[in-house]
Amino acid sequence: MKLQESGEMYLETLLILSKEKSFVRAIDVGEHMGYSKPSVSRAIGLLRNGGFVEVGDGGGLSLTETGREVAEKIYERHRYLTKMLMEMGVDEETATQDACRMEHVVSDKSFTAIKAYFHYNEA
Repeated sequence: MKLQESGEMYLETLLILSKEKSFVRAIDVGEHMGYSKPSVSRAIGLLRNGGFVEVGDGGGLSLTETGREVAEKIYERHRYLTKMLMEMGVDEETATQDACRMEHVVSDKSFTAIKAYFHYNEA
């Protein structure tokens, strides 16, 4: 299943929230992203059907191995691109917003070149 940008954003959000708390619910995702409960429910259903997310008995959400790989990839891009833009003089708010859009469209080849060029260490 090919993910759209919105699906990648949900996976990235789940990853971030799971680093902050041990039990993540759909309502947590909605609050973090500013989306309605029906929108989140629909997206989580699609991600579950695609094999990216699992829903536990208590309603807790977790990433599958495939979901975690996608989320980590997007999150890494977000961090690198934000840092790159800020080092080029872009303010943090704009850099974060622009990186959020760029992370979904940059090719693996270009991103690898960006990482090599800027020599960023994983943080």
